[in-house]
Amino acid sequence: MTFVDDRTVITGIGQSQIGRRIGRSGIDLALEAAERAVRHAGLDWDAIDGVASYPGPVAAEAGFVGATTHDVRDALGLRTRWHTSSVETSGQIGTLLDAAAAIATGRATHVLCFRSVCEATAQAQGRAAALTVKAQRAAGHAEFRMPFGAASPANWIAMYAQRYMHDFGLTREQIGKLVINSRTNAGRNPNAIYQQPMTMDDYLGARLVSWPLGLYDCDVPCDGATAVILSRREESGGLAQAPIAIEAAGSALYSRHTWDQRPDLTTMAAHDVASAMWESAELSPADVDFATLYDGFSYLCTQWIEALGFAEHGKVGQFLDDTDRYRLEGSLPINPHGGQLSAGRLHGYGFVHEACLQLWGQAGERQIPKSVATAAVGIGGGPEAGCMLLRRDG
Repeated sequence: MTFVDDRTVITGIGQSQIGRRIGRSGIDLALEAAERAVRHAGLDWDAIDGVASYPGPVAAEAGFVGATTHDVRDALGLRTRWHTSSVETSGQIGTLLDAAAAIATGRATHVLCFRSVCEATAQAQGRAAALTVKAQRAAGHAEFRMPFGAASPANWIAMYAQRYMHDFGLTREQIGKLVINSRTNAGRNPNAIYQQPMTMDDYLGARLVSWPLGLYDCDVPCDGATAVILSRREESGGLAQAPIAIEAAGSALYSRHTWDQRPDLTTMAAHDVASAMWESAELSPADVDFATLYDGFSYLCTQWIEALGFAEHGKVGQFLDDTDRYRLEGSLPINPHGGQLSAGRLHGYGFVHEACLQLWGQAGERQIPKSVATAAVGIGGGPEAGCMLLRRDG
């Protein structure tokens, strides 16, 4: 059975200007992405009757919440039959999957889904502000992490990576091959933050952040927004783009929502959502033409490769050694746009955008040379994860 009986399709996408410290507000970027997505779909604003965003109005570091659902609704004057935002969902695309379900059950017809960030500008401004901030007592889970110096997701993900390396022999050089491939792809992406070539010496010689993660294992903060239009299939005829179907989706979580207490530290929630997705899909990993996989940290991408069934558990290192397989011209291209490691941290939605561009044959110089009809999209890390299997109609 296809996802929600194949009743929801992607009909348009849009991205705003993307850059480092470009000085524009999150709502400005969100509106630009939304306008481009609606125009790309060939819709009028009056047709948009739903809005969804991640993560909503939550307390977070500056720039992480570029704009909320209500910010965009109000700015555009939309009359909506359905709307949502949430942080307690299946990764950054959780509310997009909620929107697909809302369409399938008749609560909306065309939904604008978006993610907006302005972290690069906010971080630059925050460096000066941080000098005057008073120290505060750690609270919540931070009480158990801060005494050990584990203040950042880089620390938490590094611990997972160390365990996998210990158990299965994964090496930094093998991870580096994936990072270098992403940089090579980014060189063909005019919107990528980092486009210059990278060598293994560059990768290994970069400063360490949290062993085994170095500078180039961490995604690059940027400013930008991405929007995706979901539509009811029977209302997609005659629009500007051929529909892209959500063949299957995964949103499972089989253990506690925790960054450091998962029973098997060589797996993540990616394994849960991928397992659930394949249970509901008529296709298999062998049917996937390419993949766009979350790389907020390089190790997260290796987890998605394994979770989605492209490599056996414990053998992702051997997969990474076969670089011809996942380069742009290979049998399973991964992150043709450069991922977040090189193209910029658009926090998940950028992977959906790239998958759709490739399926529509609109990726320009980085277009995968073979014909592609099916894409796997895996987004999130640690306990935050969601995935989709996308299929081009026709």
